[in-house]
Amino acid sequence: MLERALPGVDKTQIAAAAARLGFDAIGVADARAPWQAAAWLEEFLREGRHGDMAWMAQDRRAHPQALWPDAKSAIVVGQSYAPDDDAIALLERKCDGIVSAYAARRDYHDVIKGKLKQLAQWLAKESGEDVKVFVDTAPLMEKPLAQRAGLGWQGKHTNLVSREHGSWLFLGAILSAAEIEPDEAQADHCGSCRACLDACPTAAFPAPYQLDARRCLAYLSIEHKGQIPREYRAPMGNRIYGCDDCLAVCPWNKFAQGARETRIALRDDLRLAPLAELAALDDAAFRARYAGTPVKRTGRDRFVRNVLVAVGNSGDPALASAAEARLRDESPLVRGMAVWALARLLDEAAFQRLKSAHATRESDASVTEEWG
Repeated sequence: MLERALPGVDKTQIAAAAARLGFDAIGVADARAPWQAAAWLEEFLREGRHGDMAWMAQDRRAHPQALWPDAKSAIVVGQSYAPDDDAIALLERKCDGIVSAYAARRDYHDVIKGKLKQLAQWLAKESGEDVKVFVDTAPLMEKPLAQRAGLGWQGKHTNLVSREHGSWLFLGAILSAAEIEPDEAQADHCGSCRACLDACPTAAFPAPYQLDARRCLAYLSIEHKGQIPREYRAPMGNRIYGCDDCLAVCPWNKFAQGARETRIALRDDLRLAPLAELAALDDAAFRARYAGTPVKRTGRDRFVRNVLVAVGNSGDPALASAAEARLRDESPLVRGMAVWALARLLDEAAFQRLKSAHATRESDASVTEEWG
């Protein structure tokens, strides 16, 4: 029973307004109720599974009201980004680099936040209560909030799964000081399926519903600031930004319709591109190519580091010249992975000739170790 009725607006009106803005899913959750997500986060952090992502260890992340004490309701929206290609099949294109489906397009933060602000402004006017808008830019756990709002459930890969949209939903949330009747939380429909767990190339799931980011290729290729740990280089294959494997194999994707929001349409030229071309990018060319996309935020050096790992995994000696050209790069991240790639592509004699020419002049210990 609600303490008071929401003046002038109800969930039907909210859903209609969201549909007019082009959102694919919407639900309402009680922002005040206790939840298990705080305990899950505490365990995740205690085990150190967040790796370099120190920003995850914020008290405000534990509960929506820890972020905003006045919040009573959470309106959660979903925007489909279901790709029309086969992410698993693209792994066979070993001389081309794959960018994750979420990132090979205009940055979703910009598009979704713009629409969500319109919805929030309308809601504030209709309800007479304050609102706050979030699109993955604040310490708010959107996935458990989305499950509570009925948009889907957190699958065994820890991402949200929807019966209508599979594993392909961008999320956004409005916290409101208004009382809005919550939707029923979505039940888990993973059953005995292990497709996502078995597909992971680095065994990043210690158990179902648990992720160790330190082993996850999405984390390693995007968030990790150092060299890719040696044990994960070969499993990276030709993934140069993110990894879609656990999402792509989800059986619920068979119900997903193609994404409708044209402003974040998948771009083929960003999704897959020749490794030789990408390895040659300097900072200006990288920024120009990936302007307005999520890829830009990782920076040129880490991106080319990833490209050179893919070069080393290509099995194509013709790409050795692309790696050799990076041996004098200003970034030790790039130089180190250039050495690793060359060790994979060249015969011993050719590699030793390059070592004689370059190793003695190397000043960075991590690159020297690669030559070793």
